[in-house]
Amino acid sequence: MFNKISSLKFIQRQIVVLILALAYSAIAFSQVSTHVTGKVTNEKGEAISGGSVTIVGNTKGSLTDQNGIYSIDVNANGSLLFSSLGMESQTIAVSNRTLIDVTLKSKEEALGEVTVVAFGTQKKESVVGSITTIRPSELKIPSSNLTTALAGRLAGVIAYQRSGEPGADNANFFIRGVTSFGFSNNPLILVDGVEMTIRDLSNLQVDNIASFSILKDATATSLYGSRAANGVILISTKEGKEGKASVSVRYETAISSPTQNIKLADPVTYMKLQNESITTRD
Repeated sequence: MFNKISSLKFIQRQIVVLILALAYSAIAFSQVSTHVTGKVTNEKGEAISGGSVTIVGNTKGSLTDQNGIYSIDVNANGSLLFSSLGMESQTIAVSNRTLIDVTLKSKEEALGEVTVVAFGTQKKESVVGSITTIRPSELKIPSSNLTTALAGRLAGVIAYQRSGEPGADNANFFIRGVTSFGFSNNPLILVDGVEMTIRDLSNLQVDNIASFSILKDATATSLYGSRAANGVILISTKEGKEGKASVSVRYETAISSPTQNIKLADPVTYMKLQNESITTRD
């Protein structure tokens, strides 16, 4: 009886040892380290430099070099998280592979709306200076003069016309009130970084404008010095893009006529009335 109980205990110990051995083997197998390399590119096949490659559930990671190449040691059954600025992140299981190439897609919503600021562009929400932007499509009015389209469309900008005479109907405008009683109150106008006059601005076609910004306060205009005391108007025109050629056509027509035709005197009648007026005055 005693020998039978001893045999059962021995068998139980052997079973426990076997189970522990199998468990240890499974854990050791799952934690086998695999050296994984590969290349990270964008949708155009261009290498992504400085991309992040991290192990899921771990703080260990790596960065891609200037050629988009990375290398990292990871568990054979682990997963890698690939990410980069402005790109959608991807999580890929290793599955005992040693070579994993990844293509990241761009994030459309990360592009955001940009604003032209002095010598570059910034995301609109990161601008701290007083800058007003307007979509070029909002400047399309039934007029060939761009300066007349600014009135009432931009906060802080007051535009006015001194004459309606053809060729002399350009609108003058000032930003945030009259800042000087000296030589000129006109703002600094820069088109693609080149200074222009109001007459040059009036001849600019709205369809050629890519962005239209107005810098109003000292913070926004500081890079231009005293020349920007009356504000700065920054305009960027459209540029050619790689791809298929596209043609845009906009056709407008208008007919204008006086509300009433004034009857004019003929030359003889005019001379008689002129002589009569002189005689009457004398």
